[in-house]
Amino acid sequence: MSEFEGLVAAVTGGASGIGRATADLLAARGAKVAVLDLNPGDLPEGLTGFRCDVGSDKEVRSAIDAVAERFGRLDVLVNNAGIGAQGDVTANSDDEWHRVLDINVVGMVRLARAALPHLKNSPSAAIVNTCSIAAWAGLPNRALYSASKGAVLSLTLAMATDHLADRIRVNCVCPGTADTPWVGRLLDAAGDPEAERAALAARQPMGRLVTADEVANAVVYLASPLSASTTGTALAVDGGMYGLRPRGPVHHQ
Repeated sequence: MSEFEGLVAAVTGGASGIGRATADLLAARGAKVAVLDLNPGDLPEGLTGFRCDVGSDKEVRSAIDAVAERFGRLDVLVNNAGIGAQGDVTANSDDEWHRVLDINVVGMVRLARAALPHLKNSPSAAIVNTCSIAAWAGLPNRALYSASKGAVLSLTLAMATDHLADRIRVNCVCPGTADTPWVGRLLDAAGDPEAERAALAARQPMGRLVTADEVANAVVYLASPLSASTTGTALAVDGGMYGLRPRGPVHHQ
């Protein structure tokens, strides 16, 4: 399939994990892809790196301007960059609350704000935000992170409404616990990484972690011109964690 032929997509946090899987798939589907990251690193043909700190309005505007100058347009924005936080509501200082909300929520606002003038000129404009199961489910020891992702869900719905007249579709994906470098670092810091991995896998009804490629497929589906009637949608990629309530452990065949 090449439904993105002639379109330009920008992916924040696109150098690794879900962002990289998304960038690779967009390129495979025909898009010209700009990877916006703190450290874009070495990228294969089809991906072009741009330094971008989503915590800096100046850097965000500079990166989006550079993408538009390089490719002449911008059609798709994937707001994927984000950071994590652990602990209950008492665990993080005010500074940490401000930092995580600034990156995870205001960072998406900065990107959308800078990209809107370009997206308004596209016949196939789409924004996809990376949300989380944490926006919907009460996960233990994730108070700050959950608050940030709850805001992303509400922001997605508000933006989808605000930009109906601009014909810019806005959706989000809500991954469960995904097998990514970020989760790998959390596991490495645990007292018993293998036991922690098993517990996280068991928490999802399908009995395993979500893969980055599975989330990327959902992002690309929402970004695709083939999904032209889909806006204001939160798509769960969580192994059934949000909606399913199996009776006891599921014995997978």
